[in-house]
Amino acid sequence: MRIAETLNEGLKREYVVTISAKEFAAKIDAKLAQVAQQVRMPGFRPGKVPANLVRKMHGPAIQGEALEEAANEGVQELLTKEKLRPAMQPKVELDDYQEGMDISLKVAMEILPAVTAPSIEGIALEKLVAKPSDADLDEAVKRLADQQKAFEAAPKTHAAKAGDAVVMDYAGSVDGEAFDGGTGEGMQVLLGSGQLIPGFEDQLVGVKANEQRTVTVTFPADYNVPYLKGREAKFEVTVTEVRTAKEVALDDTLAKNLGLESIDQLREILKDQLSAELDGLSRTYLKRKLLDHLAATNSFDVPPSMVDAEFDQIWAQLEHEAGHEADPEAAKAELEKDKDEYRRIAERRVRLGLLLSEIGQANNVTVSQQEMNRLIAQEASRYPRDQQQQAVKFFQQNAMAAAQLRAPLYEDKVVDLLISKAALTEREVGREELEAAIQSEDESPAGHVHGPGCGHDHHDHDHKPAKAKAAKAKPAAKAKDAEAAPAEAAPAKAAKKPAAKAKAAEAPAAEAAPAKAAKPKAKKSA
Repeated sequence: MRIAETLNEGLKREYVVTISAKEFAAKIDAKLAQVAQQVRMPGFRPGKVPANLVRKMHGPAIQGEALEEAANEGVQELLTKEKLRPAMQPKVELDDYQEGMDISLKVAMEILPAVTAPSIEGIALEKLVAKPSDADLDEAVKRLADQQKAFEAAPKTHAAKAGDAVVMDYAGSVDGEAFDGGTGEGMQVLLGSGQLIPGFEDQLVGVKANEQRTVTVTFPADYNVPYLKGREAKFEVTVTEVRTAKEVALDDTLAKNLGLESIDQLREILKDQLSAELDGLSRTYLKRKLLDHLAATNSFDVPPSMVDAEFDQIWAQLEHEAGHEADPEAAKAELEKDKDEYRRIAERRVRLGLLLSEIGQANNVTVSQQEMNRLIAQEASRYPRDQQQQAVKFFQQNAMAAAQLRAPLYEDKVVDLLISKAALTEREVGREELEAAIQSEDESPAGHVHGPGCGHDHHDHDHKPAKAKAAKAKPAAKAKDAEAAPAEAAPAKAAKKPAAKAKAAEAPAAEAAPAKAAKPKAKKSA
C-alpha cells in the first residue's frame, strides 16, 4: 500500500491511498476460497466446486465486499502510519475501479489539534457559599403546608378569588361545533394554579355557586390536539360549588400527617434539602467561573467540521423551541439576529470540550464500567418497561450512543478534579445574591459558554444571547388532574413534552472527538 499526502493546510489533510492490484487480487482469492468451502452445487461434493464456477456465481458480490474491506483497511492503516486523529469520520472516495487495476482512494479529513494540557494547580476561584436561613425554612414549611390544604364548601354568596377552588361543569365549542374532550362534569380547578389554558381561570374569578358563565379562550399554538391549536373556543361553564382552603397549622400535626414525629424533624429534613439545592447552585457558579478561566487562558484552532456539527445541534434545538412560541415566525426571526453569536458559542464549546478531554487524559480521569452500567440502567429506565432491555442492549452495542451517556459524567469528574486543585476563596452570600450572580451571567450579552456537557441538575447550560431569550420555550404547564377530566379535555392546558435534548448540550466535545475514527465505508465516485 502506498500513501501520498496531497493537502496539509491547518487542520485539513488529504491523501491518496493506493492498494496494488496484486494485493487486491490476493484478497479476492482468499474470499473465493472461503466461499468455495460453503457453496453447494449439484454434481459436486461440498467444498469441491471449481474456483471458476464460484467466481462466475459470486464474483461481483465478493468483489464488492473485498473493495469495502480494502478501503476500510487502507484508511485504518493510513491513520496508524501517519498518527492521525480525525476530528470527524474521514471522507473516502473510491476512484472508478476496473478489474486488474490498482485501487485508488482519496481520503479527506480534519484532524484534532495538538492540545497541551495546562497546569491545573492553583487556579484562583471564588466560591459563593449560601446557607438556608430561618426565613427560607419558614417559606419551605409553608409551601409544604399549602400542598396539604383541604377545601370546604364556601357560603353561596362567596365570590371566588385566586387560591379558591371551583367545581364546574363545562361544554366547549369551536365555531359553534362541539369537539371531542370539550365536555366535562364535576371538574375541580384551583384558581391561579395555571392548571387550565391561559385566560380560562382568570374569567372564573368572582364567580359564585350555581352561576353560569361563558368563557372565551384561544388554544396555545403547541396544544396537544392538532386541530385545536391556535383556535378560539367558547365554554359554557356552570359552577356548582366554590370551595375555600382551610388553613393548615405549622405544627407537629402537619409533620405527623407527613409520617414524621415533629415539626422540628420536618424542618431539619427541609434544611438538608435546601442546603443541597444551594450547594448545587454554588457549584454551578464555580464551574462557570472555572470554565471561563480555561477559555480565557487557552486558545487554539478547532476543526470547522466539529464546530459545524455543534452549531447544527444547537440551532436545531433553538428552532424547535422557537416553533412552540405564540408567534413562531417572529421568534425565529429574532434568533437569526444572533446566529453568528451562536456559532461563536459552538466554537467555544468545542474548544472547551477538547481542552477538558486533554486535561482528563493527562490526569488519568476515567469512567468505570460500573459507572457506565449505572448510566445505561438509568437511561433505560426512561423507556417503557417492555423496551428497557432492548435499550440496554442498544447502549451496550452502540459506542457513540454510550459515549454520549458517558460524556456528562466524564466532564463532571474533570471539573471536580480542577476544583480540588484550585486556590479557592469562599464568600458567604444569601440565596438571592447567589441566584442573582448566576442570573447576571445568564443575561450577559457575551453569551458565556460552559462546555457541551453541562449538568442539567445544576442549571449550568450554555448561556444564550440576551436578545434570543424571547425564543426560549416557556416552562411546561402542569397537567391537570387526570381524574378530573380526560387528558385531552379542552379547558386543560396541554402539558408540553420536554424539548429534545440537543446532543451538543449533552455530550462534551471531549467525547465528540474520538481518538479513533469509525471505519468509513468506501464510496465509488461518479
